[in-house]
Amino acid sequence: MVPHGVRSILKEVFARDKPGKALAEHEGAEVQTRTAEPASKTDSRLSTAIAIARLIGILGIVYVHAWTGRTAEELAAVAFSGQAILRTALGEVFGRSAVPLLGMISGWLVVSTAMRQDYGPFLLGKARTILLPMILWNAIAILLVGAAATFGDLKAPTPSTIGWTLNELVPLVHANDIDVQMPFLRDLFVCMMVAPLLVRASTVWLALVALAVVAWSVSGVHVPVLLRPQILVFFTAGIAARRFGVAERVAAWPIVLCALPFVVLIAPRLWTALLGNAFFDAHPHAMAAFDIVFRLASAVVFWRVAWALAGSGVAERLRRTERYGFLAFCDHLVLLWLFGPVIGLATGALGSGLYPAYLLVQPLLVLGATIVLGRSLLALSPAAARMLSGGRLGRPASVAA
Repeated sequence: MVPHGVRSILKEVFARDKPGKALAEHEGAEVQTRTAEPASKTDSRLSTAIAIARLIGILGIVYVHAWTGRTAEELAAVAFSGQAILRTALGEVFGRSAVPLLGMISGWLVVSTAMRQDYGPFLLGKARTILLPMILWNAIAILLVGAAATFGDLKAPTPSTIGWTLNELVPLVHANDIDVQMPFLRDLFVCMMVAPLLVRASTVWLALVALAVVAWSVSGVHVPVLLRPQILVFFTAGIAARRFGVAERVAAWPIVLCALPFVVLIAPRLWTALLGNAFFDAHPHAMAAFDIVFRLASAVVFWRVAWALAGSGVAERLRRTERYGFLAFCDHLVLLWLFGPVIGLATGALGSGLYPAYLLVQPLLVLGATIVLGRSLLALSPAAARMLSGGRLGRPASVAA
């Protein structure tokens, strides 16, 4: 339930004749035009690029969470070995772009729906597409991974207290221990709660919000309104990018220009990542600020790559595959917890001869397993497929926030 005072403020904001009103009217006209007429070539490529960018981001996250067969202490001890450097490089190059990419895309896309819909229906829709699948997949992870750890040989977190279990189901005060990616959805839903205000805010207010959240993120102060304040920074940046046509402008830049900041920053980023938590703990504010800059640089270059792929011969295939992307985001850690060690029996853990090949293909293995799971769900229960995929399966493919 939304408190009465907040509801009154939202009603007033929705009723005011603000600069956002013209944008709302434009968005409404744009939606009607697109319904009545075929989308222009540019709009179609933009939509495809967004789908591809999301797929790149989600598959990149798998490298960050990839199965290694090693404990944190063992990984720290071999941090500068060849295979450990490869794992770190893949995670930093492909994985660190995911949060800014997905956050900015969500902010870019939400402008239309937040302008068109009343607050209640808007928030209810986001609860169905973000909050419900998060809770369902967290419950599945607790049940399956917890059972495998309790009754089998899997080394994984198990339910220990009621508080732990509740936080694992809905991460309210700290991140999950099993589905460590889910705080993104939790924080994204919080961003959606304030999205109607942000999309109607003036540019000055939008910038002030972004700067305040950047300061919060760099400070390291833990306020569990957001577990990762960076997500609101990127979400706000996405709204601003929609307002000023940044996506289209960056798409027109040469790839070399887009990649230049990323190339400059990747070496120090890899070095600090290899040094581990001790270095981050010694320089928390500087590293937090550097992390934001690096993530933005990586988002720019991978958006430009997505735009190039959207104009290539593989664009349609990638767009069709993207409908399984959200399901892969939700299920990939369950798959890695349960099946990573099984495949690892054949390849060996990090340090073994076959491990690098296994590491490289883990995102593709997750995607393949997810497609099989998604198609099975569609065949057995389309309603379950819709709920577990946040509505992405069981309906025609489209790009939505």
